[in-house]
Amino acid sequence: MAAAENKEMKRTGHRGRRFGALALLSVGALLAAILLGLVFGASGVGVGDVWALATGQDMAAKARSILVSIRIPRVLAGVLAGAAFSVSGALIQEVLDNPLASPNIIGANSGAGLAVLTVSALATVGIALPLPLPAAAFLGALLASGLILLVSSRAGVSRLTVVLAGVAVNAVFTAGMNAILIIAPNAYLGSSTYLVGGLSGIVMSDLGLPAVLICAGIVLASLLAPRLNVLSLGSQAAHAVGVPVALLRAAGLTIASLLAGASVSFSGLIGFIGLMVPHVARRFVGHDLRRVIPVSALWGAAFTLLADLLARTLFAPYELPVGILMSAVGGPFFIFLLMKGKGYRDE
Repeated sequence: MAAAENKEMKRTGHRGRRFGALALLSVGALLAAILLGLVFGASGVGVGDVWALATGQDMAAKARSILVSIRIPRVLAGVLAGAAFSVSGALIQEVLDNPLASPNIIGANSGAGLAVLTVSALATVGIALPLPLPAAAFLGALLASGLILLVSSRAGVSRLTVVLAGVAVNAVFTAGMNAILIIAPNAYLGSSTYLVGGLSGIVMSDLGLPAVLICAGIVLASLLAPRLNVLSLGSQAAHAVGVPVALLRAAGLTIASLLAGASVSFSGLIGFIGLMVPHVARRFVGHDLRRVIPVSALWGAAFTLLADLLARTLFAPYELPVGILMSAVGGPFFIFLLMKGKGYRDE
């Protein structure tokens, strides 16, 4: 018995050291992606300029203006959006027990987008609601997620049915957004980019409240992770050990909606990050959400920054919204999951 316990302790220690090394590498990769995002672009800014700004040294006024007004807000937005969408996707997949689920697929993104455009459109006709855009986006995402949770809670509903319900909800909310933009085309500046998702034109004032909500959401997701892990045992087993399954699912989906809504409020409808990143993370760290959540946050942030860097340099001097690139990669990934059968088998 003692030998078996020692063997298990060694195995646990090895997994812990391996995860620690992976976490350090992930932090390093994110820092490298941040540096690349700050340096590369239409206007030349060197590593020396970034160092000078960080250390308070004298530097050229043009380089300072580019970094402070354009690059830093854009990079920070990419970090926040990538981390939030990825953690949101990990939570949704766990709560719905569906590896095909993600904020954009179940309609959370479009629900948040519809709420943002509705508040903006009302403001243009003199009806100013006492509701910040991130809060409105959260409520819209929560409405969409709640509808999908109701569908998934029905007995006998398959995973594919849940995804199809998400497609239907997404279509309804997208129709609502398009209707608003036809009736009130000035409801949201840059609405064409917003509908596909992009990080251009973001300023620091856009990120204050969303940053607080996203950081709070990731902390809450990490605290809830040990309890959410029990859901992987199945509803009956979770009930047997005294876990309030319905309440836990509602809490997980609320946090996921908070993260998705806060991100949509400034980045638009960027899709598929929440689908792809958690899948890749689980390949390396397993299904324990206590590890999936931090790794997904780090990798999602780095991936979004690199994708945005490609989107704005690949066809220079023209710039693509990063959401187009994400869809070009995420669509085939979604089809791959369908072809593998991972998303709809109910063994």
